[in-house]
Amino acid sequence: MSSGKILVAQGGGPTAVINQSLVGVVLEARRFRNVTRVYGAMHGVRGIVDEDFVDLTQETSHNLELVGMTPSSALGSTRDKPDLAYCHKIFEVLRAHEIEHFFYIGGNDSSDTVRIVSLEAQKAGYPLRCIHIPKTIDNDLVGNDHTPGFPSAARFVAQAFAGANLDNAALPGVYVGVVMGRHAGFLTAAAALGKKFPDDGPHLIYLPERTFVIEKFLADVKATYERYGRCVIAVSEGIHDASGAAIASLLSSEVERDAHGNVQLSGTGALADLLCDEIKSKLGIKRVRGDTFGYLQRSFIGCVSDVDQREAREVGEKAVQFAMWGERDGSVSIKRTGYYSVDYELVPLDEVAGKTRVMEDVFISESGTDVTDAFRLYLRPLLGSGMPDAFRLRPAPVEKILNKK
Repeated sequence: MSSGKILVAQGGGPTAVINQSLVGVVLEARRFRNVTRVYGAMHGVRGIVDEDFVDLTQETSHNLELVGMTPSSALGSTRDKPDLAYCHKIFEVLRAHEIEHFFYIGGNDSSDTVRIVSLEAQKAGYPLRCIHIPKTIDNDLVGNDHTPGFPSAARFVAQAFAGANLDNAALPGVYVGVVMGRHAGFLTAAAALGKKFPDDGPHLIYLPERTFVIEKFLADVKATYERYGRCVIAVSEGIHDASGAAIASLLSSEVERDAHGNVQLSGTGALADLLCDEIKSKLGIKRVRGDTFGYLQRSFIGCVSDVDQREAREVGEKAVQFAMWGERDGSVSIKRTGYYSVDYELVPLDEVAGKTRVMEDVFISESGTDVTDAFRLYLRPLLGSGMPDAFRLRPAPVEKILNKK
C-alpha cells in the first residue's frame, strides 16, 4: 500500500529564487490525491541523515507564496558532498520514513547525490522516484539552456557594474570587481550587460574559460587606461594560469582551502586585493580600487528577475508532474524555444550528474577579454523586465576666458 509521502530538500549555495522551486513542489504535490504528506529536510542531505524533517503539508498556501518570493534557502542548505556510504544512509532514512518521492533542488553535486540514491533504491528493489531540480547561479549544469538562480544573480552583476562604471567615470581610476565562478564564467560575463555607451565599463572581462596571463592582463589595463583615462575590470574568481592553478593561489603567500581541498575563492577579497596591488606596483596608477561581490550576488533581495522567479516555480511544478505521471528518475532540464520561451524535459541523471558546463566559445570574444553579441542576445531576456538605465549630460562647453591657449 502506498504511503503517499514526499520529501524535498535544498542543497548548495542559496539563490534568489530557490524557494520558488520549493513552493512549486509543495503546492503542486498537494494537488495530487495520492499525496498524504510533503516533508522538507532541514539543511539538505545533512538533515536527511539526521532525520531533521518538517511537515510542509501544514503550511498555508499564502505563507508558501510569501516564502517563494523570499531569497535564500528556506529549508537551509549544506555543503556536504555525499559519497556512496553517505547516500546509502540517505536511502535508509527515506525507506524508514516510507518516502516514495525524493526531490532535491541543487546543482552538480546535488544531481549526483540524486543519481546515487536512485541506484541504491533500485538495488534494494524499493519503489522510490528520485527527481533532481536544477539550481545554481554559476549556470554550469549541462543539458540546460540556463539554470534557475543564474538570471537573478546575473541581473545583480549587470546592475552592480553599471553602477561601478558610473562611479569610476566620475572619479577616474582602475576598478576591479571579482565575481563568483570557479569553472564557468557566465556570471562574470553578465557584467557586460551593464554597458550602454561605447566607452562604458567593464572595459575588460576575464573568464576561467581562458588562460590568465598576468603580464597580458597588465598590458590590457595599461592600454585601456591610456585610451579612456580609466579602466573597469570584471574578473572571475576562478581565473587560472596555463597549468590550471588558481591565480589567487599564485599571487598569495597564504591559501585557504575548503572542505573538498579546493582553493577558497568565495568569501575572501584576496584576489581583488592582489590584482590591485599588481596594477599599482607595476603600472604606477595611484587610484586603484577592488571589490569582491562574494555572497551579495546570490540572494540579493529586491534585485530578482521575474523570468527567473517564474521558471524556478515551474521547474518545481514540472518535477512533481514528471514524478507522478512518469516512470523514470531524472533531472528537470530547461530548453529554450524561439527567441524567448522555454520548455521542460526530464533528462537521465547520468547526463547531468557530476558534469560541468562552461561558456561556449561563441559567447567569448577573440580577444578573450569581452563577450560577443551572441552572449548578449542569450542573456538579455533572462534578466527580466524593469532593468534600470543610465543617462549622460550632453555638455555644451562654455568658452574659457582666463585659461585660453
